[in-house]
Amino acid sequence: MRKKLIGIAACLCISLCAAAQADDPTAAALQITPAHDWNNPTHLMLLAAARSGSRMVAVGEHGIVLLSDDDGKTYRQARSVPVSSTLTGVYFADDSHGWAVGQWGVIVATEDGGETWKLQRSDTSTDQPLFSVYFSDPLHGWAVGLWSLMLKTDDGGAHWTTVKLPPPPGGGKADRNLLCIFAGKDGTLFVAAEQGFVLRSKDNGASWEYRRTGGKGSLWAGTAAEDGAVFVGGLLGHLYVSRDDGDTWSTVESGTTSSITDLVTAGDTLFGVGLDGLLIAGKTNAQRYAPKHREDREALTAVVLSRTHAPVLFSKDGVVTSN
Repeated sequence: MRKKLIGIAACLCISLCAAAQADDPTAAALQITPAHDWNNPTHLMLLAAARSGSRMVAVGEHGIVLLSDDDGKTYRQARSVPVSSTLTGVYFADDSHGWAVGQWGVIVATEDGGETWKLQRSDTSTDQPLFSVYFSDPLHGWAVGLWSLMLKTDDGGAHWTTVKLPPPPGGGKADRNLLCIFAGKDGTLFVAAEQGFVLRSKDNGASWEYRRTGGKGSLWAGTAAEDGAVFVGGLLGHLYVSRDDGDTWSTVESGTTSSITDLVTAGDTLFGVGLDGLLIAGKTNAQRYAPKHREDREALTAVVLSRTHAPVLFSKDGVVTSN
């Protein structure tokens, strides 16, 4: 059965098969197949991007991995990717070691800056996608996804184990979708999640707690600034900041109701992108931003900064050109 990207989350990276995964008798027999070459790879949906030293790496549908060694002027496909399922998150611990995650819980890894990738994990028994991945160094990492799925590794991904999270405030099971994992300046781990929650670990992932931002919508993006500020953003332009390592959160006026899909920082500047061609740029100590929208209203999904800190954009339609 064809997988469907549900609602506006398609632009964020949530590749779900909500109705099919429980009753599709062929799901268990699904075979993970390698990605193949495309004639127009820069026009495929791209959902996440990261830097690998001087290189940019973007990932997306059909297991696409694009590499750019000239700050986004030109792109080429990675030589070898073992999966053709949608990739929704990517992170590099250094210039060589990187990981990407996605549909069917796949985790792929590279040791050569994204040229070639190897499969570390997949689960074809149910489509419980992973949305985001973070490594504190080439050995220690975490991946997060649907229904509070959190995995961790202490050996560079040779083995992944499931992390049992505590129930959320108010009781019930831990079933919040975990959408973006990242670290603060001092190494504190954060996960932007549903219903306005941020999960936090101050002991390198040994224990986790829920922190309330004050909002109720899904938080799709997160980043930390050099001054210690931690930002999360998401549905309908909601944007929050913590300046005390996640203890308390306050609302930042994003100036938009367009959903935020990605956030990055450079020095004292925050950059954000989102639906409807949303572009945010301003100082990290600002309490209000004056966003812009691209004329084409492109649904932007990811942003990575060039070596001169210029934003390079990606979207549901691929690499974004100047407007």
